[in-house]
Amino acid sequence: MSACVLGSLALGYHPLWNRARQLAGMVLYATAMATDEPAPPAAGAHLLRTLQDLWSARSPPLLICAQTRPLLDDLLEQAAPGAPSIAVRGDWLSDPALCARVHAARQRGLRLVWRGGLGQFPQAGLADCFECSLLTLRPKDAVAAWQTARAADPARPALAGHICEHITHRALMAHCLDHDRAQALAGWPAQDILRRLQHRRAQQPAQAVILKLLQAIDAEQSLETFEDILGEDPLLAYRFLASANSAALDLRTGISSLRRGLVMMGCLALRRWLAELRPDASTDPDMQPVRRAMVLRARLAAGLLDTGVGNELRSDIYLCGLLAQLDQLLGEPQDSILRRLPLSERIHQATVLRTGPYSAGLQMACALEGDDASAIGPLCATFAMELEQVNRTLLRVLSGQEVPAPAPGH
Repeated sequence: MSACVLGSLALGYHPLWNRARQLAGMVLYATAMATDEPAPPAAGAHLLRTLQDLWSARSPPLLICAQTRPLLDDLLEQAAPGAPSIAVRGDWLSDPALCARVHAARQRGLRLVWRGGLGQFPQAGLADCFECSLLTLRPKDAVAAWQTARAADPARPALAGHICEHITHRALMAHCLDHDRAQALAGWPAQDILRRLQHRRAQQPAQAVILKLLQAIDAEQSLETFEDILGEDPLLAYRFLASANSAALDLRTGISSLRRGLVMMGCLALRRWLAELRPDASTDPDMQPVRRAMVLRARLAAGLLDTGVGNELRSDIYLCGLLAQLDQLLGEPQDSILRRLPLSERIHQATVLRTGPYSAGLQMACALEGDDASAIGPLCATFAMELEQVNRTLLRVLSGQEVPAPAPGH
């Protein structure tokens, strides 16, 4: 029965980023699709059962945001203690029936999160049902709402302990996390950060990934491990392929994969190359969520198109997703960047022209980011993708993400 609900819901996600700019969890947005078929009964129970099957103790903590009221009602009625946290929209709490479900769910020990605008918190009797809030801060009202809340209680940071979403500016992000000590951000203001950091060290690979690869080389780990680490940073992967091809000009065909580049370069040359990159590498913590989100998109794209393909093709699809936003990292046209490397034409087609066999996975991976499910149905129809399989792939990839241990003081 759980397969039925995955075919009737459009799922999306936002990573949760804490004050250390590390992954702290996932927000899963669930929207009931409008179809001619009736929604499966007990959809919330089936979704929770599916998550229980796919999630492990090492998976990220999960916050479910039901975008449709019947699904929320079912989640509140069916969830047992130990289930993922459930967000409840504040503008729906004018319904006494929902308030009763919230009270009953809290009494059963469920973790509930209130979702709404800053300064619109529920009354005291209902507020006690929620562990924290998922605050929707949009640019047009975020500053005014924050000032109102601060004036009401200037001694306490307005956002302390809460989660914020829809933050699109770096300055507001820094204020939420660093000054007001918000618990986390759902999503990340990547575009504003990249715009402000272009022509600086944002164009350099991450020092942490370089050090990780150097340590793997010293430990004589496998070629697969080297490839995996290279694939944790789109800029490092791009610069590695550029370097490998410049050192192999006498080859009849260029180096189009990380694996072949590693074989051709060898460990000693790789170590020297990394040592040269290290002094100028990026240590900006605000770039960490940007890179990790790109890696997550690549894993989704590869998973969505993984229908028994071989390792070489799977790696090519992953590389396509990883390099899909190089234009934002380097501040120049994507076409110009990719033409410097002898990559497969399929990567150019998907990332520049939005066509070709890789386009379906890449476009769907992008559509799954966030709470707007409007593009998911049309993309499934365009590319003949099964919604159930799309959702199962998303949940499998999200459940496999690693959450670092909290840093001291965070």
